[in-house]
Amino acid sequence: MNKFTIVDEYGYPDYAYLKKIIRRALKMEKVRSADLTIVLIDDAKMQALNKKYRGLDRTTDVLSFAFEDNAHLQYNRRQLGEIYVSIPQMQRQAREYHHGEKRELAFLVVHGILHLLGYDHTLSKEAEVEMFNKQELVLNGFKETQRK
Repeated sequence: MNKFTIVDEYGYPDYAYLKKIIRRALKMEKVRSADLTIVLIDDAKMQALNKKYRGLDRTTDVLSFAFEDNAHLQYNRRQLGEIYVSIPQMQRQAREYHHGEKRELAFLVVHGILHLLGYDHTLSKEAEVEMFNKQELVLNGFKETQRK
């Protein structure tokens, strides 16, 4: 059974629906017995994380920190890692892309999960298409996150 924790450091009121999104993404990828954490934060904390770990002194929408780096696991439970989402950046992007915050937040969480599982859209056009298609499969499975 997969376990995940959502830590709301920002005080964002509407994220309960993410649980079913996360379950679907993990099920689609055939992930079992895994742990991960999603942390909702503000731009200042995201900027600090982005500067410290990527050398970029600006905020970003999502950062994923994978705890696994290979397929040779020594334990029965997988420790996938942590996903940090900047709520203010998510809100700006939702407005910019003309869709709701629920879709944008879900997109960023699924995007982060896929990164934790080893997907990397920056490697090639094919890798980008594969990752973004998987994200759409998850998001389009729920009324509140479907494209309008």
